[in-house]
Amino acid sequence: MNKIPAIDRYIARLIFFPMIGTLILSAMLLVLEKMLRLFDFVATEGGPVSVVWRMLANLIPEYLSLGIPIGLMLGILLAFRRLATSSELDVLKGVGMSFGRLMRMPYAYAIALAALNLAIVGFIQPYARYAYEGLQFELRSGALGASIKVGEFTKLGDRMTMRIEESHDEGRSLRGIFVRGENKDGQAVSATAAGGQFLATDDPDTIILRLTRGVLIHESPKFPVPRVLTFDNHDLPIPLPQIESFRLRGGADRELTIPELFVVGKDENEPLQTRLESRANFHFRIVEVATMLLIPLIAIALAIPPKRSTSSLGVFLSIVMLVTQHKINQYAEDMGARGAVDPLLALWVPFLLFAALAIWMYYTVAHVPGGQPIGALERVAAKAAQKIRAALSFFQRKQPVS
Repeated sequence: MNKIPAIDRYIARLIFFPMIGTLILSAMLLVLEKMLRLFDFVATEGGPVSVVWRMLANLIPEYLSLGIPIGLMLGILLAFRRLATSSELDVLKGVGMSFGRLMRMPYAYAIALAALNLAIVGFIQPYARYAYEGLQFELRSGALGASIKVGEFTKLGDRMTMRIEESHDEGRSLRGIFVRGENKDGQAVSATAAGGQFLATDDPDTIILRLTRGVLIHESPKFPVPRVLTFDNHDLPIPLPQIESFRLRGGADRELTIPELFVVGKDENEPLQTRLESRANFHFRIVEVATMLLIPLIAIALAIPPKRSTSSLGVFLSIVMLVTQHKINQYAEDMGARGAVDPLLALWVPFLLFAALAIWMYYTVAHVPGGQPIGALERVAAKAAQKIRAALSFFQRKQPVS
């Protein structure tokens, strides 16, 4: 059994830690940004807080699919930047190790993560997205108890109104309850209670509201005056509002797996717009995964600064290139879905141009003596930094001494 060479283990460690750190950080930032909006949405709809965590859990696959390419890019780039700035890269090249040899571990990571990303965007994310949309539907429809909002009068069916002052333990404990119900005979029952809770029954269309420490008023045309009853406990049956079933998975192309997208895109029985959207989303997902195989080439090309320089322009530019490519793919998908351009051409032509750029950048660094694919940008950035430092020094000298 062949052991992994020491140099490969060393490069693998250099890549691993910044890659994992970047992936976790980017996922956390995306989750935090979405969490605030979800808390606001759930609070507006009156749902329990636990729904926020369930919705965020269903968004994690989508965030991982975005964070994995960035983590891979920065992991490889920072690892080779460290090798370059510490002169270890020159030593490795001096003992006969070419860039092609050093690319083994970057491509091992790239292939493994591309396969993982394919599984996420192709099979896991569609089901997670459908579950997320289902939770949103249940919140809006009231299937999670969201139809009863704290501090508001809520209609339950055609003949019952309810209001609660406080809700604790995710709706299991209620405080300050007012309920009024009427029937077709003109009879009405009003009740106020200090507390209460909902209890399930054998009838799926009815629940029991158990009231504690309250007063019940029964009105009827047969009674000369309303009847008043004080109680410690009283069970009040409440008919559940009718809730329509959530649609089947596949109502949006993001909820279809890659094989399902392929089938729908080829099905002549489907409307033309549906086929275009499915084809565009199919090619979008494949291109996003294929782009990961170009990341090692770009990362290494941007990781190596000019001699006697510690410029970090390559780090900034790598993120700009990756985000720009992603946005171009999104725009191309939209164009393909609208039928303005064939989805195959809309997605794959930009990818091939990006691939040509990545290969040229790598070839320049690896095979052109002294090659620097962003040398011109490095020189411009160096001159700009020099001018900024000179301007700052000038203003500092002009400031009066107190």
